[in-house]
Amino acid sequence: WLAGFGKLRIRFERRLDTHYALLKLACSLICLRFIDKFC
Repeated sequence: WLAGFGKLRIRFERRLDTHYALLKLACSLICLRFIDKFC
């Protein structure tokens, strides 16, 4: 699922906190998509 997000495939961000924030955002979007399917 995370492979669909281009910036997360290869880590372009030098700062770890920016990469971690993008990772959390991607996970929340994935969860939101699954919630929309079931509700």
